[in-house]
Amino acid sequence: MPAYQLILTLGLLASSVLASSHFNGLNYNPKRQDGSCPNVYQVQDDLKVLRPYTNRLRIYSVHDCNQGEPVLRAMENTDWKVMLGLWVNRDDSVYEADLKELIRLAGVFDFAKQVDAVVVGSEAVYRGEQTAEQLAAKVRRVKGELAKLGLQSIPVTSSETWPSYYQPLIDAVDFVNMHGFPFWEGVSIDKANDKMFEHIHDLQAAAKGKKVVVGETGWPSAGDNYGPAVTSVENAQRYMQQFICRANQENIDYYWFSAFDQSWASTNNASN
Repeated sequence: MPAYQLILTLGLLASSVLASSHFNGLNYNPKRQDGSCPNVYQVQDDLKVLRPYTNRLRIYSVHDCNQGEPVLRAMENTDWKVMLGLWVNRDDSVYEADLKELIRLAGVFDFAKQVDAVVVGSEAVYRGEQTAEQLAAKVRRVKGELAKLGLQSIPVTSSETWPSYYQPLIDAVDFVNMHGFPFWEGVSIDKANDKMFEHIHDLQAAAKGKKVVVGETGWPSAGDNYGPAVTSVENAQRYMQQFICRANQENIDYYWFSAFDQSWASTNNASN
């Protein structure tokens, strides 16, 4: 989603609404604020900042900026876990490069200990860059490659917006990793969480017993309004409080968007 200020600081929002200030997981891009690539020491510094809030992260690519290696290296000998992403767009060479790097990293790091899941693509169907069938084939291929390495126990999924998670993709993944932002549907804060959980329940019905995880959700703390959906710190706090409370009640796993603002990110990339 566009790079509005979804989180000014995690402490500002989380500590005001949660006694434990704890998230199931956070979306994370280790690139620096100027867009430069990270080193392991910078990632370690990020983990120190984030540790009061979670010990689980999701990244979107292992090959872009070679970010998979510093993230996994920084997490070695800790209780941190990561969902590793493979980026997918129209250019299949991008996916191939990510898959090649994933296989290389599996030979270097203890995936069974460090990796929660592998996420093949983020909103590629939503952006019209892949069909559900094409993305499902990529998911199945990653499963096969992991199985060759004895890592078949690591779940493989794909991330899509709730209306773009079509049945062929649901059938291919080990669990559904959905994105939902009621703000970008123009839903007022009063109705936002009911709308979000309506989408979750719809996908649970379609998933036929497979787990549904919220891979991205949040509310902008600043920026332009979107019809009845109003940006403010107060609304971001309210959405967070109500969503996390209900997610805990319904045993819904989630990754909050996002760990840090991304000032370098393109505003037309749905994953930023």
